[in-house]
Amino acid sequence: MESLDILVVDDEFGIRSGISRILKNFTVSYPFLDEDFSFNIIEAATGEEALEIIDKKPPAIVLLDNKLPGIQGVEVLEYINSNQLDILVIMITSYASLDLAVKATNIGAYDFVPKPFTPLELKSSIENVTKHFFLRRMTRKLHKEGKQVRFQFLTVLSHELKAPLNAIEGYLKIMQERQAGDNLEAYEKMIDRSLSRVKAMRTMIMDLLDLTRIESEGKKRDLRELDLGLVAKSAIDTMIPLAIQRDVKIIYDSSTSVSFVGDSKELEIVFNNLLSNAVKYNIEGGQVNCSIKANESEVVIEIIDTGVGIAEEDLPKLFREFSRIKTSKTKEISGSGLGLSIIKRIVDLYKGSVDVESEFGKGTTFRVNLPIIPSINEITGI
Repeated sequence: MESLDILVVDDEFGIRSGISRILKNFTVSYPFLDEDFSFNIIEAATGEEALEIIDKKPPAIVLLDNKLPGIQGVEVLEYINSNQLDILVIMITSYASLDLAVKATNIGAYDFVPKPFTPLELKSSIENVTKHFFLRRMTRKLHKEGKQVRFQFLTVLSHELKAPLNAIEGYLKIMQERQAGDNLEAYEKMIDRSLSRVKAMRTMIMDLLDLTRIESEGKKRDLRELDLGLVAKSAIDTMIPLAIQRDVKIIYDSSTSVSFVGDSKELEIVFNNLLSNAVKYNIEGGQVNCSIKANESEVVIEIIDTGVGIAEEDLPKLFREFSRIKTSKTKEISGSGLGLSIIKRIVDLYKGSVDVESEFGKGTTFRVNLPIIPSINEITGI
């Protein structure tokens, strides 16, 4: 049986001793685990004390209260994240601080447990975080062995979906217990936030389906001669409602006609993702210019926006899976972090390239270069 260190950080002695009693003889086992996990509980009454323990011997899991004397819990979480420590954090918070807990999950906390919690609720959270710990360790092991990794998607996906699910569950409990009274208007903000998180999760699931479709070995691609101008127009028509909502104008010459051999669904994904980003990350009253040009050797798709732009140091991160560039201007914009990596994979299928130019605060240009290959067999490799 393997023992995992859990650091409990709370200035209330009763909370620390209660958690210690609950987890003292608690073990976690799953059918896919090689062995059961037990837990060694370490206690800290302040953030400063917690950092000393973390620096000496990082625990596997930290149960972290935010309201602490001196350094606050969120500061401890930020320290763990900034130093890229291999620690999973569960925030301990009251319902009154639910927004703070949601913020904490957005900046790296794995989960949060609202006070007062029952032994069953605490054990359930520890079971989930232990499963995540095991899957993450398996992912690293597979990476070292050089094998094709699929567990990575499970671990990252569990993290990305866990935070919004926890937020929604927290809001529903508040509404169920009528903690804000019986007036429905008092809950409108919670309902809006829950719907926003559901929308973000749906986007991620659809992006994962796109990624799975692209990566599926032996997938039959529907390659044929098509008009890229019509593909672009279809994507723009889909994006118009969002553009109107955000007061962004999309400029495109609808008479554009460019012949190209490709899979229409793949190319629709490219246009949809590029246009969606250009609209979402634009400014109010902004503009998106879409153009398609062709010469003898290649087709060039260009999407130019007048949006918030991307800092130069963040450009290399853009095409990584599950990578999202967060700034004060983009933190409220939902997304899966998969869109650009999906574009890159599709463009690679056509032996093309994607370039990006951006000036922070002034806008971004994405340029997709697709070689013109007259023979369908040359694309499929037949």
